[in-house]
Amino acid sequence: MNYLEAIDRIWRHSDGAFRDERTRLKELVRYATLAPSGHNTQCWRFRIGNRSVEVLPDLSRRTPVVDPDDHHLYVSLGCAAENLVQAARAFGYQGHAGFTPADDGAIRIALEHATAERSPMFQAIPHRQCTRTDYDGKPLTGEELQLLEAAGTGDGVALVLLTTRDAMETVLEYVVQGNTMQVGNPAFVRELEHWIRFSDSEAIRTGDGLPARATGNPRVPRWLGRRLFRASFRAKPENDKYARQIRSSAGIGVFVSCMDDKAHWMEAGRCYERFALQATALGIRNAFVNQPVEESRLRPEFAKALGLSEGRPDLVVRFGRGKEMPRSLRRPLAAVLIEPNH
Repeated sequence: MNYLEAIDRIWRHSDGAFRDERTRLKELVRYATLAPSGHNTQCWRFRIGNRSVEVLPDLSRRTPVVDPDDHHLYVSLGCAAENLVQAARAFGYQGHAGFTPADDGAIRIALEHATAERSPMFQAIPHRQCTRTDYDGKPLTGEELQLLEAAGTGDGVALVLLTTRDAMETVLEYVVQGNTMQVGNPAFVRELEHWIRFSDSEAIRTGDGLPARATGNPRVPRWLGRRLFRASFRAKPENDKYARQIRSSAGIGVFVSCMDDKAHWMEAGRCYERFALQATALGIRNAFVNQPVEESRLRPEFAKALGLSEGRPDLVVRFGRGKEMPRSLRRPLAAVLIEPNH
């Protein structure tokens, strides 16, 4: 299987052929795995129960340098849970997601039969992507911004939309500061390099990570990719890239949780995923610029600069219209499902 064949197999809608309910629930899990995750680590496991699905953390796929408190990991679980809830309705279920704090925490989605409805957000799931390229710089309409804000607001999570050039330049200042800290941290660079898939064959073999295709970089063998990455990954060109990309965007969204705990991190993930699916349905791209919230020393200053008197800024996302980029891959269901005898 080549890369494009793998993409077609992964990023698709269901054919609707289910032998039984368990097969149908497995298909819901497949939709859940199309969610984003930090460095595309796919840091989740799924357990199918009696008309329910649990989304659990896979701590073996942590990124402890960029995400030392596992915040992004639990955000990723929320993204997967939201995909599953959206897909459930299309398959004739109403999904009720609740956070379970026991052990390492999980999201349990109870399912009850309901009228099937294929919403625009569900239709957008196989088309959503984090699009790491320049956008066209054109503003969105007021109606589009209202739809994005409504989709991205949740229980204890607010979405702050910044569309003025002054506000976006303020965010850019903190992105540059955070990026400079990260590029200057050898442990961060090693962790990022570990998750880069420099060739198509490497990406297909692992089914995870950041493929060179998705960032517009050349596909080369890993031994060569590592040398090129180490020689070229420097603060100034990276900062220049982020400046260009942010200035080409229509706006920036900042997701803010009222409390700093796993339950709200997961809720922030659900809110972001609804935002991303709504954006996709409107033909709008988005990509994370999370450096101001990933660097703990910078986060309080960033919150103050935004005028936030309370709450944790969870995620920073730029958005606008632009071309589609090549997609990342996903691992097979067998790699993420916890079977009953385990």
